[in-house]
Amino acid sequence: MLALYVAFSIGLERPYWAFLTAFIVAQPLAGAVISKAVFRLVGTFVGAVAAVVMVPTLVNAPELLALAIASWLGLCVFVSLLDRTPRSYMFVLAGYSACIIGLPSVEAPGEIFTVASLRVQEISIGILCSALVHGVIFPGSITGLLLARIDGILADAERWSRDAIAMEPVPELAAERRRLAQDVTELHQLSIHLPFDISRQAPRVRTVRAMQDQLSLLLPLGAATQDRLETFRQEGGRVRRQVAALVIDARRWLAAIPEDRAERAATAAALIDRCTALEPAADPRTDWRGMLRLSFLARLATLIAVHRDCRDLRDQMISHSRQPVTPRVAELLEGRRNRELHRDYAGAARAAFGAFVTVLAGCALWIGSGWADGSTAVMLAGVFLALFSAADNPVAPLKMFMLGTLIASLIGAVYGFAILPRLDGFPMLAAAFAPVLLAGGALMASPRYGGIALPAMMGMGSPALLSERYVNEFVGFANGSLAQLIGIWFSIVMVGLLQSAGARGAIRRTVRSGWADIAARANLMAPPDLRGWINRMLDRIGLLAPRLAAVGQETGQPLYDALRDLRTGVAIGELRQLRFDLPADQGAPLNGVLAGVGDYYRGLDPDAPVPAGPTLLADIDAAIGAFTTNPAPAVRRDATLGLVSLRRNLFPEAPGYRRAVA
Repeated sequence: MLALYVAFSIGLERPYWAFLTAFIVAQPLAGAVISKAVFRLVGTFVGAVAAVVMVPTLVNAPELLALAIASWLGLCVFVSLLDRTPRSYMFVLAGYSACIIGLPSVEAPGEIFTVASLRVQEISIGILCSALVHGVIFPGSITGLLLARIDGILADAERWSRDAIAMEPVPELAAERRRLAQDVTELHQLSIHLPFDISRQAPRVRTVRAMQDQLSLLLPLGAATQDRLETFRQEGGRVRRQVAALVIDARRWLAAIPEDRAERAATAAALIDRCTALEPAADPRTDWRGMLRLSFLARLATLIAVHRDCRDLRDQMISHSRQPVTPRVAELLEGRRNRELHRDYAGAARAAFGAFVTVLAGCALWIGSGWADGSTAVMLAGVFLALFSAADNPVAPLKMFMLGTLIASLIGAVYGFAILPRLDGFPMLAAAFAPVLLAGGALMASPRYGGIALPAMMGMGSPALLSERYVNEFVGFANGSLAQLIGIWFSIVMVGLLQSAGARGAIRRTVRSGWADIAARANLMAPPDLRGWINRMLDRIGLLAPRLAAVGQETGQPLYDALRDLRTGVAIGELRQLRFDLPADQGAPLNGVLAGVGDYYRGLDPDAPVPAGPTLLADIDAAIGAFTTNPAPAVRRDATLGLVSLRRNLFPEAPGYRRAVA
């Protein structure tokens, strides 16, 4: 109402845009509102500039103008889907702002600059009022939510690691794995808003990035330790008494990690030293069971160190000082950069093409029909295609949007022709709108009803209700409402025609991209980017879980396979680093192994995946035999760790190394 009052007071032509913007940027957290406001302001300005450039230049060639606007929208949708952060809203807005400003201005191209500047002013008022109310009057800091989520995530991660090294299998492990992958992605989304937070104690973004990196390591480490213990159980052997005692103490430490940093560091160091002391030597006399024990103890030591580092980074976040709380934290914060995310180029291109064709076809129908309000339908179709382009199945939210718009049209008719004509002055307008806006605003925060409440609230900003030009014009109100409904219906039809593959196609592309990534990484001669690989694969796992649930597919096995691929990529990174550090003749046994892994993943079909062949198994065993005779103990150890991990990931059912060679 503040945005609407300001717009009315300075005499803006279309004050309802300020009203609509206030609802669009509304968020329960001040940092999210301010960041979204900034992104919207930039996107609106860029979209206005694009409209000012396109409309006067091409107004005499309607086909070229439609082609230009459709191409601009498609480009913005494509870029936004590759960004995959809250910042992507800026690109979406730049695309559909050009539609909002440009399409209705075709009949008066000489006024396009005035129209564009007014739209920017009206939208800016809504943005600034939302930022003021959410950031100053009713502040909700994102820092408190972030720290609370990190505490919950750390508790979940420590429980999962504790269950991963349990002597008996824990059935809840699969669900906990999925949750951890999704938690890391959620942290990344929250951290985007941190620079805009109003809290004086907001943690630095690079500290959150370092926390994400450490949490990302827990999945492959926990899965590797669990696999080694599971192998011991399957082979019927018993874990050595000293190793069993170490596992018990490690699980006890994970259950109650000390809050004091000095005590935490000391207890973690003692456990890591015990792991190192119990490691068997990697030499020709070491049997397969000894290699598995070496792998288990090395991964357990790293797992303990990562949990210690996570707790230290948590202390850094709540510290009032910018100085690192420990020397290790200083190392973790050094050279932080943005988190690597999975990019679905094919999906982005298809969504962009859908938006392009929708606007182009809509313009053709509008021009052919001669309907004056057809521009509104085309404009809204482009807006909705852009807004829901990131959804695997945009039809569902579009149907909810259509229902909300229908509700808004009915409520708006009552307000426009029964209530508002009897009101006098802004206070009475605010009082009359209050029941609907407060109820709808509360429902917007509900995941169940938000998809209906948002369009219903936006419908209350109809020009027929909030613009003097359309007061008491039932024909104008009816035409506008009908254009909105037709625009949504047209977008639903076009989505059904152009994006029918939905979640199943996205699952195939996500799985295939992980395999292509492994195949490409296996043959690179440069140092590996282990952190980037883990981040991308965790992001893919986080994307797969809801998509598998959406198509009714069992999530357990596909996510287990993705986790196995994650561990395979980590092992490849270790072996590539070893090959990079060694002279060419000493690293030669790894060439055939890495090439074979690349060939295997390159030839996989998501519809009919096949296990790796015996030739690759023989190459791995030959490499193990070659490296166990290397004169350097560190080389023998590193090679054994990487090759054992690779062997267990690709050939979990194969007999042990010694028996396979024999």
